[in-house]
Amino acid sequence: MGTPQITAPQCALSPAPGDATPSSGVIHINFRHAAGFTVIGNQLAQHRGLSLTAIGLAAHIQSLPAGAKIGIKHLAERFPEGETRIAAALRELEAAGYLHRSRIRLANGRIVTRTISYNQPGTEPATVTTPQPRTRPSAPAAPLPPPPPRKPAPEPEPTQAPQAPAPQPAAAPQTASAPALVPAPTTRKAPPPSLPQPQSPTPELHRSAAAILADLRRHTPQLAISENDIHTLTPGVATWLERDAHPDTIRHALATNLPVPLKHPAKLLRHRITTLLPPPLPGAQDLAPVRPGVIVIPLQNCDHCDRAFRSHHPGHCRDCRTDQQRVEVSASSAEESQWPMAC
Repeated sequence: MGTPQITAPQCALSPAPGDATPSSGVIHINFRHAAGFTVIGNQLAQHRGLSLTAIGLAAHIQSLPAGAKIGIKHLAERFPEGETRIAAALRELEAAGYLHRSRIRLANGRIVTRTISYNQPGTEPATVTTPQPRTRPSAPAAPLPPPPPRKPAPEPEPTQAPQAPAPQPAAAPQTASAPALVPAPTTRKAPPPSLPQPQSPTPELHRSAAAILADLRRHTPQLAISENDIHTLTPGVATWLERDAHPDTIRHALATNLPVPLKHPAKLLRHRITTLLPPPLPGAQDLAPVRPGVIVIPLQNCDHCDRAFRSHHPGHCRDCRTDQQRVEVSASSAEESQWPMAC
């Protein structure tokens, strides 16, 4: 039993520590390409959300030159997959950001589909850099021969010292003055409208207006104004009360729909008191219905019998005017009967 069996096969050697060859799975045998290759990132080749058709189609599109046709019909003629699977794969790539398709109109009016392929989603077109081909360094140029030595220039003959130029008279100042700079007109804001004043101010009216302004903070804490502001705004609220505005109406007009945040409550109250001032209430004559095409003649009292009649001018009624005309006619006839007969 202790004799070794020479004819038995030897066991497989265990991998040495540090060996890069895996014991199972895929083993890569890579060959370095010098031309005709495409660089594809692992984010595309190992994408978790794309199908194999979409990954392969993206790799094929990135390997094509610029301007190649990648329509659905062109791809269906090139690969065995049908148009439905190719269209679905294009939609997957477009949703993942590897493709962007848009329709543009050319100068001749024709509408075409422009497709932009990204090897990494989210990259802007302006940031994409195209690798430039490497150029071999040119041989150094031969050194140029040194220039011939120059002959020394002959020394100039001594001449008289140059005279200093005569000073020129100072230029006379220009009579025409420089154009004055006119400042640009500034747009000034229109002054705010003046606070309304009551026509018949009374102490009771001012007391009620001041009480309404002081009571605003009880309903709306943001409208807590100072006593000086209350004294300033009291005439405006008194005008509202003079025009028969109810205190609840005034409170609702001043304390609703406030801006957030409210920085100047006194200025806001002044603006609302001035701009939201209601007109005076119309009288009963103004509210009377007017019938179109009918002229209403006012009533007058007769100066003789005190009977009412309609006329634009005061005077006598119809009966009194008739009686007066009869009296005048009878008097004139009596006068004519007393005249002597002509011969």
